[in-house]
Amino acid sequence: MKFLDLTKVYIRSGGGGAGCVSFRREKFIEFGGPDGGDGGRGGSVWAEAVEGLNTLIDYRYQQHFFAKNGQHGMGSQKTGKSGDDITLKVPLGTEILDEDEETVIADLTEPGQRVLLAQGGNGGWGNLQFKSSTNRSPNRANPGIPGVERTIWLRLKLIADAGLVGLPNAGKSTFLAAVSNARPKIADYPFTTLVPNLGVVGIDGREFVMADIPGLIEGASEGRGLGMQFLAHVERCKVLLHLVDGTSSTITKDYRTIVKELEAYSEILGDKPRILALNKTDAMDAKQITDRRRALEKASGGPVYVISGAAQKGISEVLRGLMAEIRMTGVEEEEAGPWQP
Repeated sequence: MKFLDLTKVYIRSGGGGAGCVSFRREKFIEFGGPDGGDGGRGGSVWAEAVEGLNTLIDYRYQQHFFAKNGQHGMGSQKTGKSGDDITLKVPLGTEILDEDEETVIADLTEPGQRVLLAQGGNGGWGNLQFKSSTNRSPNRANPGIPGVERTIWLRLKLIADAGLVGLPNAGKSTFLAAVSNARPKIADYPFTTLVPNLGVVGIDGREFVMADIPGLIEGASEGRGLGMQFLAHVERCKVLLHLVDGTSSTITKDYRTIVKELEAYSEILGDKPRILALNKTDAMDAKQITDRRRALEKASGGPVYVISGAAQKGISEVLRGLMAEIRMTGVEEEEAGPWQP
């Protein structure tokens, strides 16, 4: 299945049906009077978050969604049939934006969460509604209210507890494959991941979701490379795991490059808790590991985990560190209470 996380959609709600002008004319009934029915309501357009989806690829092939109009009213006091509603099924974590791509209409993060995107028009009144003691035979009816037409953007931000960041070939995909059931592409030649990957990680009887995004390069916050395109997917993460390639001769520069790009992209990412790990230590001797670990600790001002995704060394320790940060962030969010606009 192809991955798509941003798409434009055109929607239109249904217009209401017109009211009917009609008079009851039957044999042996001396005073018939008005009996025009009301028009039916137009269909509305909704969006609903559902489980089981992880891409917006369906909206690449169908981008226009028009609800049906309400039926016109009829004689004999018959109300027109209402138009059927349309519901756009989207993955959890989908943001719905206005046409300017900046105004957030809704952020759907819970299963079954729904939002009304375009209200269907009300049906017009038939002439029966205008009958009064002074107007026994009204000869007028209302037209239905037109539907609403608008253009929206659907933007998917994958929901994960922890996110993997680092330069291309830092070993993120290998690490994700080693600790979860995800099967991203792994090879013994340099390449970069093209789409985000999710995996469920288990440690000490607990589980959390980890996301691997394409590697960042210098200038990513300005649009260079693929990483910037997918940075939104780690905005929802509670903690970031920053992997540094231990076999690189410029590890401190590599570390600062990622930190600089995260901070330049948004304050949200710059302020997120980060755990730093020196990866690929299976290809290093003890002196290299010690020297480069100290260099990273000096550059970051914090502890550095020593791991190897390929050899699965030091994996449990770093996962416990991630779980501790996730639980701590979850407690802080509960104490703060729900977000209020």
